Amino acid sequence: MRHLLRRILFYLVALWASVTLNFFIPRLAPGNPAEAMMLRFERQGHLAPETEKALQAAFGLNTTDPLYVQYFKYLGDLLQGRLGTSLTNYPTPVKDVIAQGIQWTLVLGGIAVIVSFILGCLLGIIMAWKRGSFLDTFLAPATTFLSSIPYFWLALIIVYIFGYTLGWFPFSDGFDTALDIGWSPDFIFSALYHGILPALTIVLSSVSGWLLVMRNSMITTLSEDYVLMANAKGLAPRRVMFSYAARNAILPNVAGFALSLGTIVGGQLLTEIVFSYPGIGYTLLQAVQGQDYALIQGIFLIIALAILAANFLADLVYTLLDPRVRQERSA
Repeated sequence: MRHLLRRILFYLVALWASVTLNFFIPRLAPGNPAEAMMLRFERQGHLAPETEKALQAAFGLNTTDPLYVQYFKYLGDLLQGRLGTSLTNYPTPVKDVIAQGIQWTLVLGGIAVIVSFILGCLLGIIMAWKRGSFLDTFLAPATTFLSSIPYFWLALIIVYIFGYTLGWFPFSDGFDTALDIGWSPDFIFSALYHGILPALTIVLSSVSGWLLVMRNSMITTLSEDYVLMANAKGLAPRRVMFSYAARNAILPNVAGFALSLGTIVGGQLLTEIVFSYPGIGYTLLQAVQGQDYALIQGIFLIIALAILAANFLADLVYTLLDPRVRQERSA
């Protein structure tokens, strides 16, 4: 319990630091959202200069309060779930824009990371158990080669082969734009169909890391005394492989898996750009291009929260899986 309280305190301090940086960094940048919006519309001749004050009021910039007062107001707004108004999607609130994009990213990235983790760990266990076989000799360099290809190049190759040349899958948008967004079977099938190529890109790029770490950790674990004792007792090979060796060998991958879950929120940027997938990464790109500071600030905050939550989850899972950690920390 003492260890859990210390970790909670640590993550609360980290959260406060993330929120503080998220407040000050945009305010150190030149300009503000109202000026960016004025400049955009002035080029088209749609707005008069006197509307700048109205825009500043809309974006909450018409204040003469000191910076520390603005900071505490910002914390109060966060506690009430107010993240401001999006410039590129004006007058839609930032939280609505993020909520719309994040559900696509969570589904795509979540499924892809889980499939990649399970596939990589299983293949790593089998390769270590049958080291020196054809499977072990072939898969390790093949997956390493795929992971060494830059993310966007692999996505472009997949688009060209399976989307453009063979025409098996669509390679743009997250669903058929002719359909209404909802929970209808047609829309769900369309969303899954459009997500195959982006998910395949993520799986092929990341499976090598899980596979190699699991294989190497498994080989080290197989030489431990308790595994040798289990074999000497005549236990079933499958039980020794999974219950004795794999359970301890998977520990290094647990922390990496938790971090991968945290980076799902913003880690699929290039994939979403190549496939024009309507996720949070593509939304971040549009926000940067449109100088939408409020939306950028909101997305960065969500990414920070996701990574902190993932690290905290990794701490909990690691402690549950490895009794030695509990004993050392309680000593």
